[in-house]
Amino acid sequence: MNLLPAIDLMGGEVVRLRRGLATEKTVYSSDPVAFAKKWEDSGADWLHLVDLDAAFSGEPRNLDAVEKICAAVNIPCELGGGMRDADKIQSAFDAGISRVILGTKACQSPEAIADLCTRFGGQHLAVGIDANNGLVAVKGWTETTSTKASDLALAAQKAGIGTIIYTDIATDGMLEGPNFAELENLLALLDCNLIASGGVSCPEDLVRLAAIPRLHGAIIGKALYDGRITGNLRQIIG
Repeated sequence: MNLLPAIDLMGGEVVRLRRGLATEKTVYSSDPVAFAKKWEDSGADWLHLVDLDAAFSGEPRNLDAVEKICAAVNIPCELGGGMRDADKIQSAFDAGISRVILGTKACQSPEAIADLCTRFGGQHLAVGIDANNGLVAVKGWTETTSTKASDLALAAQKAGIGTIIYTDIATDGMLEGPNFAELENLLALLDCNLIASGGVSCPEDLVRLAAIPRLHGAIIGKALYDGRITGNLRQIIG
């Protein structure tokens, strides 16, 4: 299982939000590159970068920080937040990103996913599915749609997407443990890669995730920043 520490960017700073709320923000650092190097040294396989300003506004505002991070580490980075058209996606790849995460775009226009896969390659794209009680949430989690998370995942896979990133909003940033049941339900439906996001609170959560057959990866956020998970990540899961 791949381990992906998260670096959430807002105004050039490293922050964490509780349940995606901008009003529930904790600022950890004004030096994103330092954290990127720290997580790489801790055994990360990838870095999961999120431009929170872009997630809320639709316009990338942290590409300078993203480019510096990509240049400073030797592991691949993925980027989500505001990736709603081909030009923005291309700008992320130009900054050194290895995989771009589609969110609102995928939900609003599923038919466009296949075109993007043809242009950029499905292996270089992921669909980030943020779920609120099983329904897809969009626009920085400010709106909940009527689309089932499982339906969007299947549609994205059919269109050629290589990776699904599933975030359970209720657990994100709450340190209450991932939604293991929903992850297993999705794995039973999907053939593409599935990455779990949200709720990881302790080393035991990582061990339990790593034991789930075919789970491709896990994103780790607040537990790292609050020191609940320390040491070498690879050694934790064995």
